[in-house]
Formats: sequence, structure tokens, C-alpha cells
Amino acid sequence: MIGPDGEQVGIVPTAKAITIAEEAELDLVEVAPNADPPVCRVLDYGKFRYELQKKERDSRKKGHNVQIKKIRVSPKIDENDFQVKLRRLRGFIEAGDKVKVTLLFKGRMVTHKELGREVMERYVAETEDIAKLEGIIQMEGHRNMVMTLQKK
Repeated sequence: MIGPDGEQVGIVPTAKAITIAEEAELDLVEVAPNADPPVCRVLDYGKFRYELQKKERDSRKKGHNVQIKKIRVSPKIDENDFQVKLRRLRGFIEAGDKVKVTLLFKGRMVTHKELGREVMERYVAETEDIAKLEGIIQMEGHRNMVMTLQKK
């Protein structure tokens, strides 16, 4: 048993532990039920729960929720458009998000998959300092080539 001040009291029968908790006007809480013998603590349970919730809230505030951002490009992308999409992609990755790049083939472009692969590999090469390729560049369906980039 652990007393109200945080010091170890020792092995105490359950009835005596309950009377000690009642005298201190606190609660007897089982902290480690799987231990041998089980560990109990005398504390204010309402305050204890409040502190746990407060810690959980703070950890959620500090944590970053990773989202998957999407960027769509074409195999016949112009240089300026490529640079604009690249800046967006780098911004997403630096913010800690994953980026799914989808290259959409229109019409007869699908016969030249190598052009699409070159565009995708260029994105990987331009972002290799901050991002790594998750998985492989692959065809999704008949007209889409996709890859996912994540922060190193």
C-alpha cells in the first residue's frame, strides 16, 4: 500500500487499508491489480482522474495528426506548373503530412506510361532531401499512377 503522502506503508490487510483511507478522507485505489500482492494507493480519486485527463489533453495538443494530402499532376506538365506543385508538396511534407501524388493519364496518353514514370521519379528526386518514397510507384486502375511520399 502507498500512503496519502506517497510513502510506502507496506503490506496491509484490505480492511485496515480501507480504514486508513477513510480516516484521511480519501479513496483507496488499486493501482496495480496484476502485481503480487496487488498495489493500492490512498488518494483523492476525483483529483487523480482530473490530472490524467489534463495530461491526455496536453499530449493531444502537442501531437501532430498526420494527414494524407493529395496532389494531381499530368504527364505533360509544364515546368512552371511542376515547380508550383513541387513547392506545395514540400510544404506538406515539412508540415509532417504524407503526400499522395496522383498522375492522371488522359486519352491516348496512357500508351506512354514511361513519360508519367519520369515525372513521378523527378518529384522523388527533387524531394529526396526531406522525403522518402513509401512503397513503389504503381498503377492504380487503368488511368492513374500513384505514389506516396512521407517525411524522412
